Amino acid sequence: MATYTPKNILITGAAGFIASHVANRLIRNYPGYKIVVLDKLDYCSNLKNLLPSQSSPNFKFVKGDIASADLVNYLLVAESIDTIMHFAAQTHVDNSFGNSFEFTKNNIYGTHVLLEACKVTGQIRRFIHVSTDEVYGETDEDAVVGNHEASQLLPTNPYSAMKAGAEMLVMAYGRSYGLPVITTRGNNVYGPNQFPEKLIPKFILLAMREKTLPIHGDGSNVRSYLYCEDVAEAFEVILHKGEVGHVYNVGTKKERRVIDVAKDICKLFSMDPETNIQCVENRPFNDQRYFLDDQKLKNLGWSERTIWEEGLKKTIAWYTKNPEWWGDVAGALLPHPRMLMMPGSRHFESEDGKVLSVSNTPRMIVPTSKSFISPLKPSFKFLIYGRTGWIGGILGQLCEKHGIPFEYGRGRLENRASLMADIQNIKPTHVFSAAGVTGRPNVDWCESHKTETIRTNVVGTLTLADVCRQHELLMMNFATGCIFEYDAAHPQGSGIGFKEEDKPNFIGSFYSKTKAMVEELLREYDNVCTLRVQMPISSDLNNPRNFITKISRYNKVVNIPNSMTILDELLPISIEMAKRNLRGIWNFTNPGAVSHNEILEMYKTYIDPNFQWTNFTLEEQAKVIVAPRSNNEMDASKLKKEFPELLPIKESLIKYVFEPNKRT
Repeated sequence: MATYTPKNILITGAAGFIASHVANRLIRNYPGYKIVVLDKLDYCSNLKNLLPSQSSPNFKFVKGDIASADLVNYLLVAESIDTIMHFAAQTHVDNSFGNSFEFTKNNIYGTHVLLEACKVTGQIRRFIHVSTDEVYGETDEDAVVGNHEASQLLPTNPYSAMKAGAEMLVMAYGRSYGLPVITTRGNNVYGPNQFPEKLIPKFILLAMREKTLPIHGDGSNVRSYLYCEDVAEAFEVILHKGEVGHVYNVGTKKERRVIDVAKDICKLFSMDPETNIQCVENRPFNDQRYFLDDQKLKNLGWSERTIWEEGLKKTIAWYTKNPEWWGDVAGALLPHPRMLMMPGSRHFESEDGKVLSVSNTPRMIVPTSKSFISPLKPSFKFLIYGRTGWIGGILGQLCEKHGIPFEYGRGRLENRASLMADIQNIKPTHVFSAAGVTGRPNVDWCESHKTETIRTNVVGTLTLADVCRQHELLMMNFATGCIFEYDAAHPQGSGIGFKEEDKPNFIGSFYSKTKAMVEELLREYDNVCTLRVQMPISSDLNNPRNFITKISRYNKVVNIPNSMTILDELLPISIEMAKRNLRGIWNFTNPGAVSHNEILEMYKTYIDPNFQWTNFTLEEQAKVIVAPRSNNEMDASKLKKEFPELLPIKESLIKYVFEPNKRT
């Protein structure tokens, strides 16, 4: 059997659990190998995991992300890397249900960057890709033979699907470009240094705190567990003896139910399992069993050395001796923690939806206050169209106020090439479209400028949506609610509003026709969030576009109730909607309706006690305008459910508009 001898090894993710044991082992056993560790120090990484190696002359640590192509290419060349052991990945299944895009970025895109760098530099002699047993999917409960390396891949959760996808990339680069790839698929691993989101360290730390151990479902799920040093030895064997192009299962045939793991830990802590184990709600899909055939690896000379009881005692002893290794991890010990993965610190979402922030140094966990614009600062960058517009201008001011990087687009919406250039130059995470033609000074202008209206409101909006979809960007589209009018199913004053799924029924103005047309077409774009704004109002009563400013200057006004949008309250919500990656159509108004007279009564009470106005009918109004106007009430319950703090229209008017402008 031929033996491979590396010289300079890059190990990704080696400040994490398994890879740190592999790195420490290789540095200890092979002083002639240079080991370069690349790790971005995510929430489950810790430099202390590499303490045994930090004084070794053949060890080098680089803080960085495998998704950075420039960094990866530089390291391969500068360090003369001939071998890559690729461990870096998001691995916690529960997190993948709530943050699957982060898993795509780390587990697939990061792997792709590494492979491309290997292809470009042409110097890699071994690329060992670390995958998981979960790519095989669930094993039949009565199966007596485990999945072998040629078994079909049938992943059942986002995490395992991402790992299977990464495997396909590795295999393709091996076949297409001749990269010397080897893939491993491993069972569960336990031992010292493991972040306590995983079952065994979580149970140990809970037992140390004399708290109950939460079991997902009934605990009948079966898993196989290998001690970390045995796994590190397996990678040592695969590195030196593994054959290029092959897959190796790293596993054990000794299986345990989750409930039995909990009972074993209770026993070692002298706790009564009957009173200290609690069954909680299961996760969305929890595979019953993973079972591997590990004979191929055994043929290379590896075998499991550490029995379960011995490994569990060693692990408990280590956590007992190092209770503060990971700092304050109370959030990770929840029955269903949801990690909000952001660089620099750890954030968990608790059972009641509050966000818990945990730094990398020990301190108490404090729930952060919940507001419309999140205090957490992930790496957002907004591209905003509509710089000279009212809404676009306010969006820029909000971004400046809350420290969100943004730039205004320079391209014309109908010019695809200019939009592509904006996106390539600015590299946004989200695009806001607040550009459009409403009329100069009002929608009557559109009646005599139909082609210009179509060019911007239809062609331009669709072009931007399509370019955003091509670049996998979410587009926040400020649309209008002026596509409905009261009808028999939604009579005036009934409180029955038009819902998001309702089809437009108002075609009185050409402006509304274009808006209804483009909204219907945008339903086919799953990357668009359409916000139906209606009769927008802000606290700036000097702005001529403000609905209150308009009607306070009219000689006569109609008196009819409408849904309206208080921009001071709702535009911050639009930013939070972008952060939450919300999509589809939303009635973007405050709940309820308010009439023109009710608004002018408030104006008289708060602003000008001498203000007077005269009403006229819709029929009289029709004689002085070119196109009919839309009047309706929209159902804002969908938005209210997502943002319970959203105020009814009359309360919002007082709080955000009239109280700040009150004249005494």
